Amino acid sequence: MKFMDDLAGAIFDIFKFMIGSISYLLTGIIIVAVPMYLIVWIFGLFQ
Repeated sequence: MKFMDDLAGAIFDIFKFMIGSISYLLTGIIIVAVPMYLIVWIFGLFQ
């Protein structure tokens, strides 16, 4: 039973790490890409 608990804990830690990494990546994309896109769109209006 201890092996199953350890295996479940390891799988949980891996998924927690993956979800955390993906959420940081998406947050960075939102913080950087959206304002840059809006700036480019505004300058495109002046052409």
